[in-house]
Amino acid sequence: MSNGLLRLISGESDTLKQTCSYLLSDNSETLVGREPTCQIVFKSEEYAMVSRRHAAIAPSFSPEGKICFTICDLNSSNGTYLNGRRLSGCQELQVGDHIIFGNNGPEFVFEYEHDLPNTEASAYPKSVINFAKPGSFVYFEKNSDHIEKEVDAASLSQLIPILSTGKDLRHKAYLIPGIITVIVVVLMFAAQGSTSFFVILATYLAGAGFYFIYRLCGKKKPWWVLLASTLCCIVILVTPLSIPFFYIFRAILPGDISFLRTGESNIGFLEFFIRMFFGAGLLEEFLKSIPIFAFYFLGKILTSPQNKRVGVWEPLDGILIGSASAVGFTLFETLLDYVPRTLASRGALAGLQLLIPRILGEVAGHMAYSGYFGYFIGLSVLKPGNAKRTLAIGYFTASTIHALWNSMTYFGSLGILLLVLIGITSYAFLAAAILKARALSPSRRDNFATRLKLEE
Repeated sequence: MSNGLLRLISGESDTLKQTCSYLLSDNSETLVGREPTCQIVFKSEEYAMVSRRHAAIAPSFSPEGKICFTICDLNSSNGTYLNGRRLSGCQELQVGDHIIFGNNGPEFVFEYEHDLPNTEASAYPKSVINFAKPGSFVYFEKNSDHIEKEVDAASLSQLIPILSTGKDLRHKAYLIPGIITVIVVVLMFAAQGSTSFFVILATYLAGAGFYFIYRLCGKKKPWWVLLASTLCCIVILVTPLSIPFFYIFRAILPGDISFLRTGESNIGFLEFFIRMFFGAGLLEEFLKSIPIFAFYFLGKILTSPQNKRVGVWEPLDGILIGSASAVGFTLFETLLDYVPRTLASRGALAGLQLLIPRILGEVAGHMAYSGYFGYFIGLSVLKPGNAKRTLAIGYFTASTIHALWNSMTYFGSLGILLLVLIGITSYAFLAAAILKARALSPSRRDNFATRLKLEE
């Protein structure tokens, strides 16, 4: 019987390839990662693709007394690859298996000590060979004291970083948001003095708010699905499709809020809130939820695997599509109603001063209400038992918070403090729903926000 070992075959300088090996413990697991408490430790500045606690290799014994080793990925950000395929869960290692920690990360081959060629030790200087004892710590670094050139001179990839990090830019350096920001800034310069300036700024700010929610959710959703949800809500509002709903909630039901424009003042707070509940809360949350239900039914029609990517199958799907729909509602309401009226009566500066807080505040406003209701829609799909009750709770809770926000204007200057309280409550409800949705998610293992938390 002999110990298993990992032999490094790439990830070091050419001189060190095939010279570093690590003996695996036969009585405890071997942790691999960048955290100092691991048994195989990689330097953070040189192996950023390796997670803090990336993988574990555990020993076991067969009925015949033969020692075996099983490798498990510890929810690493960039994955563990076994023979070219990403490892899902755990798998027993076989002699000759190739293991890569992270995308383009260090690569090892699994062997048993007695299988190591006898000539290997004589092929390299003794100081180069690194056989660590089982259970001890070993650091892998790209620089080595005996290679003077590597110590004293910067490499080409260090002098031109993009040559070695180009593949990771899009995933790790927020390249796409940065490019979008540059484009928006240029467009804003070109649009100064025109109404297009307000459209560009509002779209960018609303998109930034949604991106914040997207990163919190941590689930990948096709960009066209989210954009379609935004456009769907806008289409509903600018076409006659919305007329029947306005008639039902504001004419048949007690949701008449025309007093806001006429200046009617003999209304008590209770009546004020009831009108806001029906005419703003229930009405607007229903309209913004239409894209969520539309993608739910679309997902039912499509075949696998497209149906899982497009449809609504869990709370995170509902939150993302609902928040994207709220972006459309916010842009419509701000750019086609509030800002034009302000521009006509008070000028461009006042319009800009209104636009910025209205759009930025939607993370704790329309996006929060719709995302929260979307959580319950997705929850009713994931947990279909008593789905009607689930939907009713989500709909009425989101509508109530929405109506409370609108009703705080009733209290004048005191309402500012109450608005802060309601806004914090709205965001707290959304954040709590996102955290719970991540915990319930069937795809939690692939959730990039969850993986980041586990890595830390």
